[in-house]
Amino acid sequence: MKVLQINSVCGIRSTGRICTDIADVLKSEGNECIIAYGREPAPEKYNQDSVRTDSEIGVKIHAAESRIFDNSGFVRKNASEKFIEWVKEYDPDIIHLHNIHGYYINAEVLFEYLKKAGKPVIWTLHDCWAFTGHCTHFERAGCDKWKTGCGKCPQKRKYPASYVFDASARNSALKKRIFSGVPDTVLVTPSQWLADYVQESFLSSYPVKVIHNGIDIDTFKYTDSGFREKYHLKDKKILLGVSSSWGKSKGFYDFLRLQEKLNENYQIVLVGLNDRQYKELPQGIIGIKRTDSVTELAGIYSAADVFVNPTYADNYPTVNLEAQACGTPAITYKTGGSVESVPENQIIKQGDIDGLADKIRDICENGNFKITDRNSFDKRITFKKYCELYKSMI
Repeated sequence: MKVLQINSVCGIRSTGRICTDIADVLKSEGNECIIAYGREPAPEKYNQDSVRTDSEIGVKIHAAESRIFDNSGFVRKNASEKFIEWVKEYDPDIIHLHNIHGYYINAEVLFEYLKKAGKPVIWTLHDCWAFTGHCTHFERAGCDKWKTGCGKCPQKRKYPASYVFDASARNSALKKRIFSGVPDTVLVTPSQWLADYVQESFLSSYPVKVIHNGIDIDTFKYTDSGFREKYHLKDKKILLGVSSSWGKSKGFYDFLRLQEKLNENYQIVLVGLNDRQYKELPQGIIGIKRTDSVTELAGIYSAADVFVNPTYADNYPTVNLEAQACGTPAITYKTGGSVESVPENQIIKQGDIDGLADKIRDICENGNFKITDRNSFDKRITFKKYCELYKSMI
């Protein structure tokens, strides 16, 4: 069986690692898998099993144009047509889509091919972009326009940001036209939360299956890294936050407020900061820039006393799984599918900083916490469901 996966990245960050994890499971059963991706280099070990859909310059052109015209996903037609010629030559048995946004492919060109190719298609939705006119998540904005047709987008300047035109009404109509009517297609969502929204959208004509994300529990396990010694945190309670992209929606400013609620016995550590955030971080918070080393990340998770995920927009975040697999209890806001992987008594109302601080103290000082069984996160179990789905569709 030959499987082609298509995603914005390969082997890095959450969706990129999901792609390579699925590929590993497929290859362990004697199948072939290529990952087509658009942005940033793939880890060297996947060089022979991956292909770029566009050049780095092409990605930058796509991003720059979308900043003006709000046409993310509908730029660089010629580059995508060239990629489709490669797909025809590779001739996969099944095509598995992941994130179509990310400034790396023209979705209209891709879906014109899919409608004619006669190939089974699986599309894993990692967010809401596929059925909105602009945004990847709409809950925090309290916006329901996606149900009837977008326009005057309240999140125009949010990813994929446009600083000039608002084309959300056009995009909404365009997505409905091009994403509908693809034969032999199954949608997959990593959470029941997103599945419920999909069934309210124009994508409801497709069957929807929930397959939770999985992780490599052989890598994400308790790992003695010397992290505490390196940062002189031997007697501190470490509160850890991890994100591939920090901002308001990921709770960055909630951590700053949280610092004010806790005494000097607690130390906040944030992983995944960009250069500006790293330089501007308030005194007393330890910042670490992005790391694509899963072993290093496992060591940081293991050193922490509590993993804190004050997210305002999420589907089924793998960071919750990774932390717990390393033996660290996780707390999250009551947001999207994030609640589906964390024990109920460790779910906090969005923005409740006092409640968050109280729960942290209860865990650290009283030992009142639960950790979800790490075996339930095992990618060999969760992603085997994709293999079963592939076989059933072929």
